[in-house]
Amino acid sequence: MRSYLDFEKPVAELDSKIDELRVLAASGSDIGEEISRIEEKAAQALADLYTNLTPWQKTLVARHPQRPHFTDFISGLITEFTPLAGDRKFAEDEALVGGFGRFRGESICVIGQEKGASTESRIRHNFGMARPEGYRKAVRLMEMADRFRIPVLSIVDSAGAYPGIGAEERGQAEAIARSTDACLSLGVPNVAIVTGEGMSGGAIAITTANRVLMFEHAIYSVISPEAASSILWRDGTKAQEAATSMKITAQDMLRFGVIDQILQEPVGGAHRDPAAMIAVTGDAIAGTLNELRQMDADAIRRQRRQKFLDIGRKAFP
Repeated sequence: MRSYLDFEKPVAELDSKIDELRVLAASGSDIGEEISRIEEKAAQALADLYTNLTPWQKTLVARHPQRPHFTDFISGLITEFTPLAGDRKFAEDEALVGGFGRFRGESICVIGQEKGASTESRIRHNFGMARPEGYRKAVRLMEMADRFRIPVLSIVDSAGAYPGIGAEERGQAEAIARSTDACLSLGVPNVAIVTGEGMSGGAIAITTANRVLMFEHAIYSVISPEAASSILWRDGTKAQEAATSMKITAQDMLRFGVIDQILQEPVGGAHRDPAAMIAVTGDAIAGTLNELRQMDADAIRRQRRQKFLDIGRKAFP
C-alpha cells in the first residue's frame, strides 16, 4: 500500500478519487473517460510538485520507508551474493551488511546500510545505524577485496552511526576513521551511491570513493537538519530552516564538487517505481566501473586522493 508524505496531500486526494471511480467502473459504470481525466490531472500534479521540492521536502522523500533498500539492490543487481558476518574482534553488526557477489558477470564486493522494511527487521538492523563492529567489518571486507583485486561498491542510506554509550566505549570514532582510511587506501575502484540519507561519519566511512553518485532526492550532510537545528538555535522545530541553510541536496553536492553524478529518480521519487530506479542504478554502476577499470592501482589511489583534495580547495580557495 502506497503511503503519502504530508506535502503530497493533493496527489493523495486525487489518487483516492481514482480508486473510488475504479470500484464503480468494476461494477459496470461507464466512467472510463472520467478516470483517465483525473489520472492525467494526478500525474501532472505529482510532476509539478516534484519539480519544485524544497530541501526539507527532499529530506522527507529521502527518508521515505518505501524507497529501495540495500537488500533490494542486492536482489536486483547482484547474483551469487554471499554475505560475510563479524568484525573478527567483537561481534556481528547487522546495520551494515557486506559480502561478495557478481555484478553483470564480474566479481564485486558490496557493503552498505540496511534500515529494514518491517518493525522486526528495523530493530534487527538497528535502523541502519552501524556500531563500531559494523565499520570494522567493512574494513575487513575492503581489505579482502583489495587483496583479490575486486572492485568495491558502497550503498549508503543511514541517519548516521549509532550514538549509544556502548558504541562510543568500543571506539566508534576510531572505527569510522579506519574505515575512511581503508576507502582511501584501496588499489581497486570503489564507487559509492547515496540512495537516501547520507548522514555524518556513518556515511563518510564507506563513501570516500573514486566516484560518488547520489539519487536525485537523496540528502548528504555531516549532521541531520533536526540535530543542526537543536545545536544552532537550541530549537528542534527549525529543522526546515536548517535543511535549507545546510545545502544538503544532491543538486547542492554536485555544485560543490562533493559528488560526481546525480541519478534521476522516477516522477514522484524512487519509492514510486523501485524496479526502474534499481535498473538506472545498475547502468550507472556499470558505466562508472568501466571507466575506472582502465586505471592501475596507483592511478586509482591518486585519482581518489585528488578528488577529495579538490573538494577542500574548492571550498577554501
